[in-house]
Amino acid sequence: MLLTAAAASAQNQAALPDWTGVWQMQGGTVFDRATQTGQGGALSKGVREHPPYNAEFEAMYQRNLKLRDSEKLPDPINTCGTPAGFPRLLNVPDTYEFVVRPEQTWILTENGPNVMRIYTDGRAHPAPDDRWPTYTGDSVGHWEGDTLVIDTVSTRMSHYPESGDTVLDRSGLILSDAAHIVTRLRRLDEQTMEAKMVIEDPKALTAPWNVTKTYRRLPKGTRVYDYACAENNRNPVAPTGETLILGPDGKPLGAAK
Repeated sequence: MLLTAAAASAQNQAALPDWTGVWQMQGGTVFDRATQTGQGGALSKGVREHPPYNAEFEAMYQRNLKLRDSEKLPDPINTCGTPAGFPRLLNVPDTYEFVVRPEQTWILTENGPNVMRIYTDGRAHPAPDDRWPTYTGDSVGHWEGDTLVIDTVSTRMSHYPESGDTVLDRSGLILSDAAHIVTRLRRLDEQTMEAKMVIEDPKALTAPWNVTKTYRRLPKGTRVYDYACAENNRNPVAPTGETLILGPDGKPLGAAK
């Protein structure tokens, strides 16, 4: 018996994995904890990661680490109005939701204005001449059983601070606009999601860079709230270049009296 279009769509939807609910990343916001040296989080002095950088990009990262250590790394998402971009979108705190449909999957983050669309309707990436860099790039995907395989290109250059675009975490980790990222996203069990990324970047890396992130499902009924501080920038920059954080009284925390 032939299925109607509506019945076929419902059947396809039922075959997809259940990623409903609200999820939160496990661990801190160091992007690649597997290669981390030093103790603490991405803002801690002495903490760094070890991607297979070429000499040029290692020098850029070293420069950004020095800016981080002097509290002068101009992280663009300090304004809370700039998207985190990809792959940093998979490395933000707060919460995630996934909308999974046969033709498309969306990754939604509570932290900032981040929406990533993965097209699973069989389309290919646009031709190279028809692409332009965006924060989340262009992503197409396909299902291998319960695993969504995401292929991402055309992300923005992370050559901070010259370009003023994106970084991967607050240690100043960077990639170029030539990055090609394949992500395998799947639910390990009822409470755990895993994203395994293989990052290739002929401008920045000498070998593929493998990064794994995990997420836990929060209790049923957890709500997600939108927020942004673009209406009142919470991270002003002092004349000396330090990025300041305002306290509840509206005064910079730790500022000299």
